[in-house]
Amino acid sequence: MTDPTQALSFGAVAAHYDRFRPRYPQEAVRWALAGLAPSARVVDLGAGTGILTRAVLALGHQVVPIEPDPGMRAQLDAATPGIVALAGSAESVPLPDGTADAVVVGQAYHWFDRERAHAEIARVVRPGGVFAPIWNVRDEEVAWVAELSRIAHIGDSAGNVIEKYADFGPIELGRFAHTSTLTPGEVIELLHTRSYWLTAPAKERGKIDRQLRDLFASHPDLAGRDTVELPYQTLVFRSRRR
Repeated sequence: MTDPTQALSFGAVAAHYDRFRPRYPQEAVRWALAGLAPSARVVDLGAGTGILTRAVLALGHQVVPIEPDPGMRAQLDAATPGIVALAGSAESVPLPDGTADAVVVGQAYHWFDRERAHAEIARVVRPGGVFAPIWNVRDEEVAWVAELSRIAHIGDSAGNVIEKYADFGPIELGRFAHTSTLTPGEVIELLHTRSYWLTAPAKERGKIDRQLRDLFASHPDLAGRDTVELPYQTLVFRSRRR
C-alpha cells in the first residue's frame, strides 16, 4: 500500500514541480504511442502538472489528463491552455468504458493500487489500445549522480509494470537517453519536489540541503561549475490491450 501522505505531497510545490522536473523526450512519447491513429484519445493518468500531457499534445493527439491533487490540477490548467484536468485517480477513472485509445502514466505508476488500477485501465482502453507507464530515471552510472541520490534518499520506481496481467499483451521496453541542464541551485530545487524531502522533518531537510551544497562545492566533477548536465534514461513500458 502506498503512503497517501507522500502520494499527495506535491500540490504545495506544484509550480516548482512543473518548472524543475525533467521533460520527456519526444521520441520516447512517440514510441509509446506508435501505431495509434492521428489525433488519438490519450488519457494521462496521474497527470501531475501536465509535463507528459503537453508532450502528448505536441504530437497532435487529444489528451484527457486525470489527477487527484487539486494543487497539481490547478498548475496543469494554468500551464496548458485549452486543457482542463479531471479530478480522479487510477483506481477511479471518470471515463466511460472503452473510450481511450491509450493510457500513459508519467512517473506516477508506483503510487497506484495496482489491482484496482489495472482493472480501471483495462476498462477504459479499447481493444488494441496502449498502456504505457513512463519514467525518467537518473543515470546513476555517473558517480556524482549516484551520490546525489544517496544524499537525497531517492530511488527510482520503474519496473514490474504489468507482468502476468491478463488483459494486456507482452511488455515492450524502450530506452531513451537525455539530459537536463540546471544550475546547482536548480538541482536542489528539483530535489525539493521529491516526496521524501517534502514529508521529512525540518531537521532532516536541513541536513539534506547542507550535504547537497557540500557535494556541489567539493565533488571534482561539479566544483566551480555554473551549470551541470543531469543525465537521465527515459524508460517506456508499452503494452497493448488484448
